[in-house]
Amino acid sequence: MKYISTRGQAPVLSFEEAMLTGLARDGGLYLPETVPTLTPDEIAGFAGQSYEQVAYRVMRPFIGPEFTDRELEACIRHAYAGFDHTARAPLAQLAPNHFLLELFHGPTLAFKDFAMQLIGHLFQTALEKRRQKITIVGATSGDTGSAAIEAFRGLDNVDVFILFPHGRVSEVQRRQMTTPVEGNVHALALDGDFDDCQARLKDMFNHFEFRDAVGLAGVNSINWARVLAQVVYYFTAAVSLGAPHRPVRFTVPTGNFGDVFAGYIAREMGLPIDRLVIATNQNDILHRTLETGAYTKAGVTPTISPSMDIQVSSNFERVLFDAYGREGAVVAKQMEDLAAGGFTISQGAIEFLRGVFASGRASEDETRATIKAVWDTTGEVICPHTAVGVKVAQDHLGTVPMITLATAHPAKFPTAVHDACGEDAALPGRMSDLFDREERVTRVPNDLVALETLIHNRTGR
Repeated sequence: MKYISTRGQAPVLSFEEAMLTGLARDGGLYLPETVPTLTPDEIAGFAGQSYEQVAYRVMRPFIGPEFTDRELEACIRHAYAGFDHTARAPLAQLAPNHFLLELFHGPTLAFKDFAMQLIGHLFQTALEKRRQKITIVGATSGDTGSAAIEAFRGLDNVDVFILFPHGRVSEVQRRQMTTPVEGNVHALALDGDFDDCQARLKDMFNHFEFRDAVGLAGVNSINWARVLAQVVYYFTAAVSLGAPHRPVRFTVPTGNFGDVFAGYIAREMGLPIDRLVIATNQNDILHRTLETGAYTKAGVTPTISPSMDIQVSSNFERVLFDAYGREGAVVAKQMEDLAAGGFTISQGAIEFLRGVFASGRASEDETRATIKAVWDTTGEVICPHTAVGVKVAQDHLGTVPMITLATAHPAKFPTAVHDACGEDAALPGRMSDLFDREERVTRVPNDLVALETLIHNRTGR
């Protein structure tokens, strides 16, 4: 299995190389040359299997010989051993024909754990064999950072730097990033919004002298291994509701498009997904793009669902690559136009996208009202991001079963949840002292030179 860049000018890499590289050197994102497919019988065979068994079957064709069967099985087994539900990603029925996929049973209470825990073990296995040290730099709108820190904290061959927008994440999200005591962990509060964090991350990757000097690697959803790990729970959820013998729909609250793109890959592999519904908050660039065919940036407005407060959805580039028939030069030109403010998608490409995706938007009032309505009718407490998904999903219900991704535990957003429904969502016992732990955080300017200097000084490279 080989991996190519969405912009067509970077070297072709193996899975391990693409994972350790993150962003391609031409600025693009890596994708497999071809997407392996599973037969209906193979998918049906997942029924009754453990999450780990399905994960191995789904991911094995993408990974190639760099990891032996034994190594991959071990990485998967260790990755999910710390989850507090034996099903790992259980389904809960919310209403007739509407189900929640609970993705918050991992160590940091968010869906990012499914990918990050696995990547931590894959990185460790690869780096030990290579006898190599790397510097991981990530940008987060809330959950990626804590998941990355949890996965890599304490490892001798990895330094982890996480950029998050100062004052724009919840207190629980912040403390999950700032309270680890391991010396290889560095939480950086950047003056700006998430798009600024993401832009500085890409600047570092495109500064090749710096990138090579510190051994830069990325674990944001620009990293293909992140997307691949998230493909698995689309299969386990769909098979639980009768796939491949009947189709399913998924609604995905998303800002950076990585989670919903994982659903797209599952669909390409043969999972009968009738529709992937993109759910956005009032920072609704993905919804506006599907409606109008124009991807045009606007300002980011802080919301009670901060992980979705994004205007530059990095993984959208991956689906554009397919929409334009894998013409890297076309994608590269559109990304240039995006840097200047936006671009228009061709008629053929937008029709391709509308054939796979639907979309919707939830205002702040609608998000709060949904949290309250779900509590009142079911006794379930949901986080604001999940509420955005539920609201949008309700507008797309039909005869096909709908699965809405519950992306985070409500305790990560206690103020927003309490204000909406009057209930207090308690942290699990293992995190009960989170607010008593000492924080370690460095506030940094939105300046590339300052960031690179800090990283040089702390790594000694």
